[in-house]
This record gives sequence, C-alpha cells and structure tokens, in this order.
Amino acid sequence: MLERTKIPRNDSNDYTLEMAKLRQNFITTMTGTELHHVSSFSFDPKVLPGNIEHFTGVAQVPIGIAGPLLIHGEHANGEFYVPLATTEGTLVASYNRGMKLFYEAGGITTTVSDDSMQRAPVFVFENAIFARNFGEWIDEHFYDIKEQAESTTKTGKLKKIEKFHVGNMMFLRFNFSTGDAAGQNMVGKATWVACNWIMKNNPTIKRYTLSGNIDTDKKYSHLNTLSTRGKRVTAEITIPRKLFIDFMKLPPEAVVKMRYTTTLGAFISGANNNGLHSANAITAIFIATGQDVANIAESSSAIAYAEVTENGDYYYFITLPSLIIATYGGGTGLPTQKECLEILGCYGAGKVYKFAEIIAATVLCGEFSLATAVISGGEWVSSHEKLGRNR
Repeated sequence: MLERTKIPRNDSNDYTLEMAKLRQNFITTMTGTELHHVSSFSFDPKVLPGNIEHFTGVAQVPIGIAGPLLIHGEHANGEFYVPLATTEGTLVASYNRGMKLFYEAGGITTTVSDDSMQRAPVFVFENAIFARNFGEWIDEHFYDIKEQAESTTKTGKLKKIEKFHVGNMMFLRFNFSTGDAAGQNMVGKATWVACNWIMKNNPTIKRYTLSGNIDTDKKYSHLNTLSTRGKRVTAEITIPRKLFIDFMKLPPEAVVKMRYTTTLGAFISGANNNGLHSANAITAIFIATGQDVANIAESSSAIAYAEVTENGDYYYFITLPSLIIATYGGGTGLPTQKECLEILGCYGAGKVYKFAEIIAATVLCGEFSLATAVISGGEWVSSHEKLGRNR
C-alpha cells in the first residue's frame, strides 16, 4: 500500500515565510518545478489566516484600469477608475470604450433595490399534514426565531422566512441582510442556532438538514432572479440620439433589434441572463478586490433591456439580481485586494452599496460596448486580432 506524502505544515505557526519556502522546496522536489514566480509576493504571510491553508505563493493576475466611469447613484457618485484583473485581451479596452460614450452622455444612474442572503434548511416530518402545519407554526413564532438568529451576529438581520412545502418536507429559506459582508458564513451560523431552537420547541419534526440546497450557494437559480440573493442593483442610461450615432456609427434602432434577437437566443439556450457577458466585468472586479470568485455562478445573472424613446434617444438598463459582494471581511482586507477597493473608495464599513453600483455600471458599459462590436462583426474580430489571444 502506498504511503501518502504529506505537504509540510506547522500546526502552531504555519503562516510564515519559512513555512512558505519549505512548501516551495517540497513542490520542487516532488514535481521538478522551480517556483520563481509563485514564490514572489510582497506581503507577510501572517495576514493570511482565515483566507487560505498550506500557503505556498501567489497567482499573479494582470490588473488593468478602465475609466473614468461617471456615475450618478444613490450610493456611488462621481468619477471612478475601475481595476479589472484578467488575462483576456480586449476586455479592459472594451469596458473603457463603453465608459467613454457613457461619460459623454452624462453618466450612468444606479440604484440598489434589495439586499438578502439566504440559508435554507429542510425539515422532515412523519407526513405531509405535519409538514404543512409546521409552516403555520413558523409564521406564529417568527419573532422568537428572529431573536435566536440575531443573537449570533451584530450586523445580520432576519428579514423573512420563505416556505416551500414538498410532501413530508418543509423547505425554509431564511433571508437576512448582512451589512458589508457577503454573509454566507454569518447566516449559516445564525440559521443553525435558530434551527436548534425550532427543534427543541416543535416535537413533530423528525430531523432537519441545515441546507436543503435551495439557498443555491455557488449555483445559478432562477429563484434568485425573481427574488434576490446578495444585492439587487440596477444601472441605467439614456444616450441622446445624435451622440449615439456620432459615436457608434449606428442608429439606436439597430442595437435594439439586436437585443430582440439575442434575448430570444438566451431564452432558447436557457442562459442565466439575456445580456452578453456580465461575467467578464464581475469576475475581473471580483479577482481584483478579493471577492469569493465562485459566487460568479450566481452574481453573473442579469436582466437587460433597451428601447428607443419617443424622441429617438436610446434608453438602456441592466439589473443584477444576485450580486454577492463584500467590502469588509473575507479576502477584502488582503494587501492587493484592499488597495483595489481603496482605488474605488469602497474598502470598509458602509461601502457595499456603493461597490454594488460601481459593478453594475461597469457591467452596463461592457454590455453596450460588446453589443455594438458584435453588430459590426468585423470590429469584434479585428479587436481580438489586435489585442487578444489571436495577436
């Protein structure tokens, strides 16, 4: 039987330069690969507990800046320079192009309309009647449950509990506001404490599981498009007709017709949005600012809409219904990621709605820029030939 070769680890003091170097040497010995670049970093490993295990080095992702991005939002106001971490040529240039036109049009309006993070336990009963009655019991005891949940957190607030009855099971969806944290761990602990109280006070329950999988962690769900997971944020703009034509060499009607077609294509394919590439901006910002990048599965959902107004101008909006972000906690306080948040004026408490509006505005710019490039066809191809992987 083969003996497993363990990666070096110091249980009492693992976050040091010495332990990182020991693991680098271990990898070189085991694989023959010299870690010249992985081993190059500018911070003390002691800042990393809670963010990574077996720290060995870093992945250096290029960061480009797009801007200025002009926003007139409820929380984000002014000009912003947006850090985008990516290895895709043309991406930064494309977002910069959209920002240029939208600046000339007077800027983007933004608003956050909802804020919710979920944990969704499932309770099992002897029969369907007990499960149904349990839903009524939950409504009657909501404020007792809320008190239990909120006893575990200073910032998390239980807003509501949704109920989904299936056979002898009742799926509950606890909805919390989480302040400046993304909040998955926060609401997990809060819901666990609440569920323990429920189990003690309702004898009809046979068993429960803390997550019945309708909280949809790291998975797209149409449920979140209809309701909200994370922040629900909208960016919108009206571009005067003359400016649109002068800048894009196209009439607004051409882009609106294209939107009809691509929305149909999204419907046929079962895509998570009817836009073009919301994931590009969100992922690039997530990597730069220390977000949980796996949340892109949910956060890239988008609802796009465009029309030509009565006076011939172009009105356009995009809503992100499940943008899961933080400006405090997680990876946001790491040195590089903190700097990128500080570029946006979004590090720390009280900044998460501002951050959400900046992301939505950036997505709007990229959606429009790519749409017009796709219409022209040759421009889409030529830009990638010049700046992208085909160079």
